[in-house]
Amino acid sequence: MTQEIPFEELAGRIGEELGLSDWLEIDQARIDAFAAATDDRQWIHVDTERAANGPYGGTVAHGYLTLSMLPRLTAETYVVGGVSTRVNYGLDRVRFPAPVRSGARIRDRATLLAVEPNARGARITVRNEIEIEGGERPACIAETITLLVRPEGAS
Repeated sequence: MTQEIPFEELAGRIGEELGLSDWLEIDQARIDAFAAATDDRQWIHVDTERAANGPYGGTVAHGYLTLSMLPRLTAETYVVGGVSTRVNYGLDRVRFPAPVRSGARIRDRATLLAVEPNARGARITVRNEIEIEGGERPACIAETITLLVRPEGAS
């Protein structure tokens, strides 16, 4: 369930978990579509027969596919109220500790790390831990940096 956080309360929420997304299945069709879009057709992602005998016992999602699911997952986790625009500013400390096997389900656990106010709003840093259902280690850990732009005239 998406949690709405008023812009004015952000600074007081540093260190807090912002929420947890719903589970999202990463199926072979999504993996194949990502491979086609990025021209990354390495066999561990798209060759189900060869991958069955490979190091993971089946195909796995691209790490960047897992990372690219963050906009979808964070939209289900939290929204900042009183903001007209959210702009992806970048990433820090991206890691892929565990593979996401085809058919696995993932979700995001988001924690607010920093809020840096600026003239138009703020820049926030959020630690995202993408969990794998039933997994011991996360699929991805990444700090996202987002620019939050307030509407003209907002205080």
